[in-house]
Amino acid sequence: MNIAYFLIPKSSVAYLYDDFTFRQGLEKMRHHGYTAIPVISRDGRYVGTASEGDFLWRLLSEDAEHPRPCSMRDMEQLRVRDILQSNNYPPVRITVGMEQLLHSAMNQNFIPVVDDYDSFIGIVTRKDIIRYFAGEARQETPDLLRKIV
Repeated sequence: MNIAYFLIPKSSVAYLYDDFTFRQGLEKMRHHGYTAIPVISRDGRYVGTASEGDFLWRLLSEDAEHPRPCSMRDMEQLRVRDILQSNNYPPVRITVGMEQLLHSAMNQNFIPVVDDYDSFIGIVTRKDIIRYFAGEARQETPDLLRKIV
């Protein structure tokens, strides 16, 4: 099965640019209600995925012993690319098989998909992958029952 069938294209996905300010990124995540969102460069290349935790850890890492309120001015100086942690949402190529996609979905809510030039082209959600494998399992059940009987 070709994963392009499950692909939600970039034009239908909310994402952040890596040069967005901390504040812009946080506001966009809040507006959409996401806990994680893809981050791309201005030329369309996938950079990583920003999560609520990335924003939170950045706020706490400044001065953990003497926390202070962050002003909006502070948030305007920091860029989204500066807060990204290690890439815990690795992308897959559009040519990847369903088994590899399932393996990725065990650790991610969505899987970023890139083309051969590492340009972000969309996402595949865990929900769609589960639906596919659940449907496949239902189709195999009658054959299994016939073998038993």
